Amino acid sequence: MAKRKQQSNSPREDKSVSGGSPNPLSLLLLWPFYLLFWVTRSTGGLMRFLSRLIGIPIVAGLCLLIVLTCAYSIRSSHYDLTRINKMPTRTIILDRQGSEIGRIHGEKRSIVPLKDVSEDFRKAILARENERFYSHGAIDVFGIGRASLKNLEGKKEGASTITQQLASDVFQLKAREMVEENRRQPLKLLMMQLDRKCLEIAIAFRLESALSKDRILEAYINQINWGRQIKGVGEASRIYFEKHPSELTLSESALLAGIVRGPDAYNPFRSMEAVERERNTTLARMVKTGKISQSQADAAKKEPITVRPAWRRESKESYAMDAIRRDLEIILEKENIELGGLTIVTTIDQRLQTIAEEALDKKLRETERLSGYPHQTRAGWQNLPEDKRKEPEYIQGAAVLIENRTGAVLALVGGRDANESKFNRAIQARRQIGSIFKPFVYLAAFDKGMQPSTMISDGPIYRNEIKGAPTWRPDNSDGKFGGVHPVSYGLIRSRNTMSVRVGNYAGVSNVKEVSRKAGFGMAMPETPSSFLGSWEASPWEVATSYTIFPNDGKRYRPFLITEIKDRGGNILYRTPPLPYQAANTGSAWSVSRILQQVASSGTAASMKRLGFNKPAAGKTGTTNDFKDAWFAGYTSSLTCAVWVGFDQPRKTIQGGYGSTLALPVWVNVMKTADRLGYKAGELHAKIDLTDIELCRLSGKRATAGCRSAGTAYGEQIPKDIAPGTGDLCPIHPARAVPVSEDDAPPRATPVNEDHSPLRAQPVEEQPLSALPVEEAPPRAQPVD
Repeated sequence: MAKRKQQSNSPREDKSVSGGSPNPLSLLLLWPFYLLFWVTRSTGGLMRFLSRLIGIPIVAGLCLLIVLTCAYSIRSSHYDLTRINKMPTRTIILDRQGSEIGRIHGEKRSIVPLKDVSEDFRKAILARENERFYSHGAIDVFGIGRASLKNLEGKKEGASTITQQLASDVFQLKAREMVEENRRQPLKLLMMQLDRKCLEIAIAFRLESALSKDRILEAYINQINWGRQIKGVGEASRIYFEKHPSELTLSESALLAGIVRGPDAYNPFRSMEAVERERNTTLARMVKTGKISQSQADAAKKEPITVRPAWRRESKESYAMDAIRRDLEIILEKENIELGGLTIVTTIDQRLQTIAEEALDKKLRETERLSGYPHQTRAGWQNLPEDKRKEPEYIQGAAVLIENRTGAVLALVGGRDANESKFNRAIQARRQIGSIFKPFVYLAAFDKGMQPSTMISDGPIYRNEIKGAPTWRPDNSDGKFGGVHPVSYGLIRSRNTMSVRVGNYAGVSNVKEVSRKAGFGMAMPETPSSFLGSWEASPWEVATSYTIFPNDGKRYRPFLITEIKDRGGNILYRTPPLPYQAANTGSAWSVSRILQQVASSGTAASMKRLGFNKPAAGKTGTTNDFKDAWFAGYTSSLTCAVWVGFDQPRKTIQGGYGSTLALPVWVNVMKTADRLGYKAGELHAKIDLTDIELCRLSGKRATAGCRSAGTAYGEQIPKDIAPGTGDLCPIHPARAVPVSEDDAPPRATPVNEDHSPLRAQPVEEQPLSALPVEEAPPRAQPVD
């Protein structure tokens, strides 16, 4: 009877335990728990209860672990592990000699292979960060246990492996936690941290399966943040100790490894005491883990810590680098700029760049020391407290140096110090160019048939003489007028009245076209005052335009970037010299011959006294009231333009001519360049000349009438601008020929309508400036 009762109770017990027959969905979702109940069904009551009490959380935990593993495995698969090989690094800028002149773009990092890193550093970083790195997988179970116990004791300790740290850093997994709004919500922040840690572990497992331990360690030491935006052991070693990572001593290695956990708090440039403490802690860890002996640690502790001196810590800005950066932003794709890692070979010669910077500042310091100098000085500005310094108002300057036969820019100085003023005057400043534009006016006139020996008046401009400016009467810089002189005299002595007449002969539109082809970026205003340089251009434009004279009319496109290579050494970009004919060969040669006389006996004659006695040519320029001082000149190898003035135009000094302020800078640069191998040889060694007899008044082929009048002369001139065989002088025909006024060619000297000699003309209006009276306010006219 009892046996039948027991048998009848068993099915009811099983049913109560199992809860009845499960439906398919419940079985699918909760099968681990059904399995647990089935396994424990035959155990005794208490044992079954305890087994299920313990088993249910374990099964639940395992299920959750499986779900999380699947979920985070899927999430981690979206992270591209090849980013390990694409760490943003600095792009290195080299000068034409291969010397490093700067680093830009990317991150402050240089990739160093593990084999090229000091063994002491490898031991130090493992002892400090993950001593069991080579003996565990993506996570360190023992490390997690140890850290848990330490945290229970109130001691903060992490358990992330090097692989986990690498995953977190490369993929910036902590970014969301850094948002201030999230940091103010503790529960939300905790959930984010848990989520990040799980994702970090999942990515770490992928890294461990894809990369070797050495490759992971190499990536890690190139990823570590050492403060001051320094990434990787390469940059840390270079910036803190000025050496390659392979040269790190044990003491230096322990120091770098020691400050990893608090790079800003333990910055070697701030607190040497804290840094020394971290170094010693790392050395002790190395002894404990058997990486070094106690005697080695003691010796390293006695080694003095020598870091980069303070005066070499701040990066020095450079106007050349600013111009290079601007070019790269045009040449490179956005991805190349962000990732960096490129090698840029530039045209800059750092030796000449340094000399140009020093020469400019030296001359301007001398100017500031003149007795009674009325303006702010650079020394005075530097002595102001930093919080009271405004944009500097001291006198500035700029210089651009170009290689004639290639267009390569060898030096670019945009001011006295790029750290004190970011404004790059070499390429951004547009200033009145004054008399340095006159050579281009003469160039246009020679294109039209005028010759350097043609006679032209230096007398006052009379009413209605100049097309488009009937009442304009510019003065000469000395306030005097002369008689009739050869055209070349007007350029050599920088005579305004002669230059205006030359421009009037050439025509405004022709002069404008010549300026465009020469390289002036802004269109020349079509007013006669432009003949005297009353418009603006940058030193870059002036320098590049002047290269047509030593090149016999040919202009090479100016450039700063020679070649760009990627990390693998593959050439991404290369530019060859790109020339084009900007002016007639003969006209450019003729102007250049005159500019050589400017340098030997004209407004730049002080060149030899200043110490440069090699063949050279050039032109000074000074605007009204000495606001701008220019000199643009060249040798057979190089062309250089120098400007001096204030950012807000005002008088520099009394007598602040181009020959006084700008020419000395040019001389110092060119002397150094010649010594460095950019030789100043003979100008224009090859030019096709022809012997011809010309008339001094018309510039045409001489006739018997010219010979009778005594105006004929023999000359060697370039073939391409020589008058044709039938292009005879119209002023002195061989026999009398009636010439209508409409058909008469331009005469080299001003005459009245009845062809009588010019007499003084009554002047009803005399403008106060060198511009047409309708233009106001009056603009500067050149004074030299």
